[in-house]
Amino acid sequence: MLHVRVITPEKVTSRVRAALAGDDAITHLVVLPGAALSPAGDVVEFDVVREGASAVLDRLRALGLEQDGAIVVERVDATMSAAADRAARRMPGLGVDAVVWHEIEQQTGEETELSASFLAFMAVATVIAAVGVLLDQPILIVGSMVVGPEFGPLAALCVGLVQRKWHLVRRSGIALGVGFPFGMLVTIGAVWLLTAAGLVDKSMLLADRPLTDFIWQPDALSWVIGFLGGVAGILSLTSAKAGTLVGVLISVTTVPAAANAAVALAYGAGDEAAGSALQLVINLAAIVAGGVLTLLTQHVLWRSVSSARKR
Repeated sequence: MLHVRVITPEKVTSRVRAALAGDDAITHLVVLPGAALSPAGDVVEFDVVREGASAVLDRLRALGLEQDGAIVVERVDATMSAAADRAARRMPGLGVDAVVWHEIEQQTGEETELSASFLAFMAVATVIAAVGVLLDQPILIVGSMVVGPEFGPLAALCVGLVQRKWHLVRRSGIALGVGFPFGMLVTIGAVWLLTAAGLVDKSMLLADRPLTDFIWQPDALSWVIGFLGGVAGILSLTSAKAGTLVGVLISVTTVPAAANAAVALAYGAGDEAAGSALQLVINLAAIVAGGVLTLLTQHVLWRSVSSARKR
């Protein structure tokens, strides 16, 4: 369930109430005349089950409240209310399967900013993966996958493509297009410094690495795992099950592939650099393909549910 707080100009409040009246998905409706000071206006609060949230938010946005007032949406962790239970029963489908497009657009949109912290996380993750590659230590590879921030822009890219939000596509592309090269450049410098300090050397890269050589030797399974990772990642976002996202992050080798490419470039191992780059491209493409297909499927399913509800 979601809690929605709306600030509406006094002259629009009656239209807001009309837009909400009689909707089976809404409960706990409260109107507070003149309660808002900045921006000034009335406050309307209500809870809405996830299954009907997108349609309700669409109606509110159509009233221009984003410009003249405000719409704030929050997740409700626990509700003890018979009215809320009745609202959930009245709506077809399950809330855990519902996609609230406004929520996921906002959530993923925040992850596309090319910020200093994004670049720092990318650099740290890539250097950790580089050390893991040289030491043939899977635990460091897993750690780098968790630290890496790349799934946020990838998810936003999927949402932007499905919803035709080209600003999301553009911002995501910039974040990924700058983030990965930046992380690789920092990693090349780090490898040179570690080599100069006598902590690593080229022989570590050329030695047999049975636990991590899959990173630069892509095959058909690389696409399969990336695709499934994209599906699971989008499902974890749309179903509000963030706990499963960690499993997604450690299932695909985006950051490790970039790191292995950087190490190979630092040591002049062209073949391994090319294989790692191919692994990176395959994983990125597969994640986006899986994410887009998942969102399209959810869109079609919930459109059919909405049509059944109207009938």
